[in-house]
Formats: sequence, C-alpha cells, structure tokens
Amino acid sequence: MKNLLRLTDLQPGEIYEIFALADELGAGAYRDFLKGKSVVLFFPNTSIRTRVTFEKGIYLLGGQPILFPNETLDKKENLRDVCGYLNNWADMLIVRHKEIQLLDKLADYSKVPVINAMTDSNHPCEILSDLYSLSRRRDDFADCHYLFCGKTGNIGLAWKEASEVMGFELSQCCGAGYEMEGVKAYHDIKEAVIGKDIICTDSLPSDVLKDFKKCQVTEEVMKMANPNAVLNPCPPFYRGEEVSEDVMESGYFVGYEFKKNLLVVQQAVMLYCLLH
Repeated sequence: MKNLLRLTDLQPGEIYEIFALADELGAGAYRDFLKGKSVVLFFPNTSIRTRVTFEKGIYLLGGQPILFPNETLDKKENLRDVCGYLNNWADMLIVRHKEIQLLDKLADYSKVPVINAMTDSNHPCEILSDLYSLSRRRDDFADCHYLFCGKTGNIGLAWKEASEVMGFELSQCCGAGYEMEGVKAYHDIKEAVIGKDIICTDSLPSDVLKDFKKCQVTEEVMKMANPNAVLNPCPPFYRGEEVSEDVMESGYFVGYEFKKNLLVVQQAVMLYCLLH
C-alpha cells in the first residue's frame, strides 16, 4: 500500500511506472481491478474535472465510489476515529481538502491508501496527468524548459514539486510579491517566455489582476517562445485575464487534449497505490 500526497513522495522511476500503468489501462488492461472494492471520496460540490474523472475511473474499473462533501472531515470527531471505522469497509480514500495537514493525519491513521485530489498546497494528480500528456507528445519532456504564469498557490507549487522530482528547469512569471521561494521569477511575460518550451498558467483572483498586467499569455507572446512551444493552462482559466482570447483559439493551446488523460492517469494512480 502506498499513499500519494505530494509528487515529492515519488521517484522518477515511480512516475514512469504510473505512466506505464496508464498506457496499459488505455489498452484495456486491469478491467474489474476494483471489483468488490469501495473507494470513499471527499469532494466539494464545486469540483468538476477531478471528481468526474475519479468517479468514472472507479466505475470503469468495477469499483464502488462512495462520495461525501469534504466538510464531513471538518466535524468534531477525531480523524483517528473516522479512519478507525473506515478501515473496516473502505479500500481507498481520495480526498480534496484545503489543508494538506489533514491528509497527512488521514494517512497516519488509515490502513488503506490515501490519494490527494487537491489541497491549497498542491495538486499532484493534475500535474501527473499533464506530465503524462507531455510524455506522449515529447520524448524529451523532462529536458524541456517550463514557465509557470501565476501567483504562488497549489498549481505553481505542484509544478515546483514536479521539477524537483524530474529535474526540469522551472521559472515563474508573476507580479512583484507573488514569487515562489526557490524558483527564478520574472515580472514581464515577454522576457520570461524566451527559451521556454512549456507554458503553464493558473487563474488569478480578481483583486490581484492589476498586479499581473505584464504576465498575460497571448498568441504574440507564444511566438516568442521556443519552436513547438505549447500552452497548457490549468482549468478553470479565464479568457482575457491570465490568457488572451486569441491564444486560446490558436494551435498553441493543448488543454482539452491534455486533460483527456486525467481519467486514465488517475486510474493509474489508484492502481499504483493499491499494488504497492
């Protein structure tokens, strides 16, 4: 049994093992792998992509998804006792909650794998899916130069985790004061994008948009990046804010295509955690 709370829980070889499982799943392997098993999920009502793909992935593998709102874990009951009972019936826990420390506690008390479906600190399954999509498009994805456009938050920090594991170069474009610790930062996208292969974005709260005026990704900006550069915005994205309308209609945008693989990669993560 293995948990997945942070990408830094994994070694590069383990990430490639998850990718291999995803390939096998895409070829029709592991059908009914979860037959007779119950997976308990804690998700907020606002989750769309991650929840749909986890629930469908469990169903396609023959398992039973049991869904609770994530505030269920904020009750007065001690998490040790919550897990004490769930250990009798659940075969896996998949949790989306703002506090990663809560997931750490669940992992301490749970006798079944705990998978992080997003916290305020990171989003490992989302980034694994993006890396898998890149690996199918580029043999050298781990040697590419990555640029994250956005403020310090769960998506940027998850890309930082990925860079630490896979060893690729990661830079950030952001307004002054929104930098990630230990990551080279630029404050003008036209400077930041030079020499970059993979441009990733995250949406911005309305009250900070004014600080990111020089950070919007446009089609003109993408033309300044390396040849064959791609734009992979994290959904939900907002046209006219962190990305322009024209770039979303251009050939640089790969978001829909990349996110198709969220289903098979999350299935692969579940298999990986149960097989170890």
